[in-house]
Amino acid sequence: MKRALVVAIVLAAAALYLYMRGRPTPSEADRNRAFAESMNGVTLAGNSTTLSQPGRYGSERYRIEGVTHVSGDFWLLRAGWNYHGKDITVPIPLAIKWAGDTPVITLTDVPIPGVGTYSARVVLYRGQYAGTWNGKDDGGQVFGRIEPASAKP
Repeated sequence: MKRALVVAIVLAAAALYLYMRGRPTPSEADRNRAFAESMNGVTLAGNSTTLSQPGRYGSERYRIEGVTHVSGDFWLLRAGWNYHGKDITVPIPLAIKWAGDTPVITLTDVPIPGVGTYSARVVLYRGQYAGTWNGKDDGGQVFGRIEPASAKP
């Protein structure tokens, strides 16, 4: 029984290797260009939770005016949202880490002008986003859709 399992795992690994070897992988420049284009003028529309109030959800909308690749993993995101009744737009320096073909927004104790210092890990994939956030006094989860500029709320 154990031998059959080992043989099956080896065959599956060999098949996966042969499949992946034949697929072209985009260059880092192509991947960065595609990511920047996909995040230009979109809105992250969804919900957030807070750890301090379990079971409570709040709707959220973040306008992403665009992202600019700085160097390596570092990017500058230009985002806007309604903060305590006032529309604000701020530049947010962040890192984009890649889990295979999937970008992960990564902030660790980043000061956001006029708002506070935050950490977050947010996965972006096939028109959706999901992740976690932490601020000075609270944290929680975020999740929702990535809407193109033409979408209406």
